[in-house]
Amino acid sequence: MIVETERLVLRPFNVDDVKAVLAFGSNPKVIAQTGDKIINTKKEALDIINNVWLKEYNSIGYGRYAVVYKPDNKVIGFSGLKFEKEFNATDIGYRFLPSYWGLGIATESSLPFIKMGFENFGLEEIVGVAFESNKASLRVLTKLGMRLRTTGDFFDNGQICKWYSITKAEYDTKRHQ
Repeated sequence: MIVETERLVLRPFNVDDVKAVLAFGSNPKVIAQTGDKIINTKKEALDIINNVWLKEYNSIGYGRYAVVYKPDNKVIGFSGLKFEKEFNATDIGYRFLPSYWGLGIATESSLPFIKMGFENFGLEEIVGVAFESNKASLRVLTKLGMRLRTTGDFFDNGQICKWYSITKAEYDTKRHQ
């Protein structure tokens, strides 16, 4: 499924996106906001495409999507849903090259996935987790209609995170206002 917004094309990743995945996955500024391991090689980027994203599309029907910024016709990061086994929850997540931060792209790219999660995939709740220090992501989660549920070190890495969520009932209420 491909989704278009005013400035973005949201589409499934494919193996041709390996350079783009390496570009945002190896950027220290990007990784500092995620707690993930930095990607150093095309092989690692290809492994994520093949063994995470493509596998998730096939097994659960959704996953992180490539975000193409139309004015530059370039993959600038990802956005989308991911089932987090360790929390038994579906997470909305996004990651972009720093030159695209502060442009509203996280919100613009996430809203269609929130809608799809509830309307197409039958989810009852979608969560969003961000480092307490990542004020920009915390604002995005609020703009997505999510509410703060709890705070803690959910990943056992010493980083305090804020856990937000929106239920289908809350989404339906906001949609009909």
